[in-house]
Amino acid sequence: MSKNILSLDQGTTSSRAVLFDREQNIVGEEHKEFRQIYPKEGWVEHDPMEILSSQYAVMNDLIVKSKINAQDIAAVGITNQRETAILWDKNTGKPVYNAIVWQCRRTSYIVDSLINDGLGDYITKTTGLIPDAYFSGTKIKWILDNVEGARKKANNGEILFGTVDTWLIWNLSGRKAHVTDFTNASRTMIFDIHKLDWDERLLNALDIPRAMLPQVLPSGALFARAVYNGFEIPIAGNAGDQQAALFGQCCFEKGDAKCTYGTGCFLLMNTGEKAASSGNGLLTTIAAGFNNNVCYALEGSVFTGGAVIQWLRDEMRIITDSADSEYYALKVSDTGGVYLVPAFTGLGAPYWDMYARGCIIGITRGTKRAHIVRAAQESIAYQVMDLLRAMENDLGISMKELKVDGGASRDCFLMQFQSDICGAGIVRPVVRETTALGAACLAGITVGFWKDTEEMKKFWRRDVTFNPRMESEKRDRLIKDWHKAVERSRAWAE
Repeated sequence: MSKNILSLDQGTTSSRAVLFDREQNIVGEEHKEFRQIYPKEGWVEHDPMEILSSQYAVMNDLIVKSKINAQDIAAVGITNQRETAILWDKNTGKPVYNAIVWQCRRTSYIVDSLINDGLGDYITKTTGLIPDAYFSGTKIKWILDNVEGARKKANNGEILFGTVDTWLIWNLSGRKAHVTDFTNASRTMIFDIHKLDWDERLLNALDIPRAMLPQVLPSGALFARAVYNGFEIPIAGNAGDQQAALFGQCCFEKGDAKCTYGTGCFLLMNTGEKAASSGNGLLTTIAAGFNNNVCYALEGSVFTGGAVIQWLRDEMRIITDSADSEYYALKVSDTGGVYLVPAFTGLGAPYWDMYARGCIIGITRGTKRAHIVRAAQESIAYQVMDLLRAMENDLGISMKELKVDGGASRDCFLMQFQSDICGAGIVRPVVRETTALGAACLAGITVGFWKDTEEMKKFWRRDVTFNPRMESEKRDRLIKDWHKAVERSRAWAE
């Protein structure tokens, strides 16, 4: 009997492969960063071939280093950066353009056009999303409109579209399976999350041929068979990274919530079988699906979370390693009145300002490097706090605990400040690679490696809980000044 589940976690800045055993312990993992391409201000791209090669590389390295055979892998689960759009020639297998990344702002004018045409409310009602350049639909239109010959080929059925999961599965299956799942489809802004089908009105509005779209399956399903060294392994789980993390955190009940700290930050709450709407800028999205039954979630998205630390490291050269950010943040007692709003690609929930841009405010002659690093760290927590407050207001609740995961959740300073500024307990699990774990569990349950979600719960383990220590008066003052700083950044590029 097979001993492991292989999870392929294709993220915004790196590709990862993680191997889990039956007790959901990490047997081994490999990761590889790839290029971030910025052709113009506000534009973000990836090379789809580099995404593919990096994912293949870490998969191969992991299998070799773990000294296992393909027969030891019961199934493959895939999770991916969502909304990023890839179009490729189905005859040659070559991309017609670079992947347009979820962070990219180039299609803001197309979104404005949809709103001006009176489609804003229809988009929200049908897709659960707020019209924004964040999502895939306008990216598809941009490529078809701007790459010579692309639209003609698409109309002839020669061009395929996919989010990153679709691109990976198509290649892993030997170019046989053109598929996605409910969660990824729900992030395209052209998918009806109630009827569980592509929406004709939105396809017409964006002039997107239906023939180029993938088949949509439940998150736990047999998507394809990956061929490895002549052996076929079922790809049996597939979900966008944030929904996979919700699953990996065992948020199976209505009201369960988690926040993932990656390149961005994403707070999701399971709302059960009924789609809940938001009056505070949150998104309604599909959480997961089995056997054509789905559960829904409310989601708040922070576009620039951990990426602000990468910016300090790579562009500003203020730190040499991302891990240094915690060291510098603890060298000062506060930010010295400095606030950093990392609206590098606009602001997500609850503001939804495509034209906001980053700013640092409150600098004085006495401002040190440590103050700026700490302000960057705190900006992540402030943005998550805004999401949490919006979610509480929508649902009329007060959250006492929030599960966290992702790379930045390792930072104890950040997690403690998060608890302080939210006034809630922050619960970090032993296994923090919950995005990869969620994809593995979807695949494992589908093939019978694990019996059901109840069996999954037995293996989830709490590592540490951060409890609030900040006085409410200080918390209120800090939040007030944060919101003043946010207002300075808004509509800057309009």
